[in-house]
Amino acid sequence: GIATTTLGVDASSIAFSSPDDGSSTDWSQFMDLVAILYWRSATASATRMGELDINSDTTDANYAIQGLYGDGASVTAWTNAENRLANIVIADTSTANAFSSSVVHFFDINSGKYKNYMAMNAGDYDGAGQIEILAGIYKGQAPISSIKFKIDSGNILAASRIDLFGVLPRMVA
Repeated sequence: GIATTTLGVDASSIAFSSPDDGSSTDWSQFMDLVAILYWRSATASATRMGELDINSDTTDANYAIQGLYGDGASVTAWTNAENRLANIVIADTSTANAFSSSVVHFFDINSGKYKNYMAMNAGDYDGAGQIEILAGIYKGQAPISSIKFKIDSGNILAASRIDLFGVLPRMVA
């Protein structure tokens, strides 16, 4: 584990940055990062979309995503150029105390290649559940040194939590 944040009050985002200090939590030693999110939007609507900014880059054209989601009755595939992470994040007019969950895997974060990530998302709002898998590319070649998680409009609700883990490369004796 690298870091954990649990919101005490609503916030516009939850951000993590590498300390870049050679410590055991310095991202330069990790091959991959994995984030586990239990989150909910504080916005007055049934659902919102989750987003992320890698290395403080908010330019939609620097991201490419493809997603597939379903609700048990139908399946929808989509593609776009934006910094989306989740097509659905439960919002505050949905079932009380229900949170969306996401697991996001960022691959090969210190390479000179574009950065790939894969997200698995699930949520149940007012009895209408939805699951999603999303693949994304961040078109930056610098190592990932910061990640900000946010909602497309409004805040992340208090009690939302994100845990960040680093995956070490295979150790050889």
